[in-house]
Amino acid sequence: MVVEYCCVVPDLGGAHQWAQAHILVCSAFNAGRQTDNLLFSMGFELDQVRQIVERVASSSGLEVVEVELRGAGKARMLRIVIDKLGGVTHEDCANLSREVGTILDVEDVIPGNSYLLEVSSPGLDRKLLRPADYERFTGSKVKLKTRNPVHGNQYFEGRLQGFNEGRLTLEVGPSRKKSHPGDAPQTLEIELANVEKANLVPEI
Repeated sequence: MVVEYCCVVPDLGGAHQWAQAHILVCSAFNAGRQTDNLLFSMGFELDQVRQIVERVASSSGLEVVEVELRGAGKARMLRIVIDKLGGVTHEDCANLSREVGTILDVEDVIPGNSYLLEVSSPGLDRKLLRPADYERFTGSKVKLKTRNPVHGNQYFEGRLQGFNEGRLTLEVGPSRKKSHPGDAPQTLEIELANVEKANLVPEI
């Protein structure tokens, strides 16, 4: 495998600032493989890739936030988002990209001729994807969209008060359309299974 690194990093060697995330893109060209792109979409095992990423990340004290596959054909991209207490550095992204890329190639996990491997930090508006994320960021401001309406709404922004037994507690302000002076914040309980997407809200 021939690997070319292209780095887009606001602060080389330093911990990332919440306003910007580190991004490292690795172009991995597997010249010896002529597997059809259809095989990639059918045989690609994202769970297997995530296991490899988790193994490499844990050895470096990193948390794997997200592993996803984007695009197809020559535009295929494997995107990995990592985090750690104190912030992710450029070296963290580069080291994980190099180690994961080597393992994926040696174990022939990703069929096809080429793919892009992007490793980045989550940035300020980090996604909340797992129960552990909601537990970790209790007390933070979040915005979310539900699959099914809750009290007639699907979009919410407020303070995450807690998470227990698959339900999150969110303190939200009164509706702008129905609010009156002096209205107190409301507390809502939302099933995690009903959350379509959720992100932290930057507080600077």
